[in-house]
Amino acid sequence: MHSGEFEFLKGNRLFLISGPCVIESRELVLRVATSLAEMADRLQFPVVFKASYDKANRSSGHSFRGPGIEEGLKILSEVRDETGLPVLTDVHTPEQAVIAGGVVDILQIPAFLSRQTDLVAAAAATGTAVNIKKAQFMAPRDTFQVVAKARDAAAAAGFDNPAICLTERGSCFGYNNLVVDMRSLPVMAETGCPVIFDATHSVQLPGGQGDRSGGERQHVPTLARAAVAAGVNGVFMETHPDPDQALSDGPNSWPLDQMEPLVAQLLRIREACEDGSPVA
Repeated sequence: MHSGEFEFLKGNRLFLISGPCVIESRELVLRVATSLAEMADRLQFPVVFKASYDKANRSSGHSFRGPGIEEGLKILSEVRDETGLPVLTDVHTPEQAVIAGGVVDILQIPAFLSRQTDLVAAAAATGTAVNIKKAQFMAPRDTFQVVAKARDAAAAAGFDNPAICLTERGSCFGYNNLVVDMRSLPVMAETGCPVIFDATHSVQLPGGQGDRSGGERQHVPTLARAAVAAGVNGVFMETHPDPDQALSDGPNSWPLDQMEPLVAQLLRIREACEDGSPVA
């Protein structure tokens, strides 16, 4: 599925990107995806399923990384076939972008890799929609050059109107914490790209537990509500049936059984905000 097929990326409808941080098992992924698809149907709004086949950026070399690209893409294809949800996954190398771009609906450039020109260009050149996460160490206006790289690569490959999204996930000043500046959202929107707010990674405490990251999940609703009120196009929230037992990013993941009440609230906030136009 190429970028032109995602009408919700072109309009003012709020959309959600959600799923477990990593593919822990086929059964878990299908359970979460089915729950999200049912919620999307009840609330009548777009949901993209997200899960990573490999978490290459882990605090410890002993941390669980996922099933790998071959098995992971098979599972994500099954998710799309079973639920009808578009699927998104991370890519870490140009070679992975080419392989995954032929399977998933949206390729995601991880925050730490958003300055990697070859990766950004390879992802954009597939013609698949691309979600670029702003690095924790980048100023909002620095995303302009990243978007330019992606657009140039897409155009060179024959795709003149690529679907490129930008995601804010907080800024790191060291000391195992992230800070969110809502002013970054309208700045990033100046690129003309849909802007997404990552409410769960923004409450992460990088390396906060020594050999793994911590998180302050209780602050997810506050930041998500603020971002929607500011006019973001989409919200990114990792979710898990039992976050405390999740194999990656559990401390900042939102509980699956609490997802629908929060999303319903976000939709009401969006409706209440003047004309509901995106950040500008």
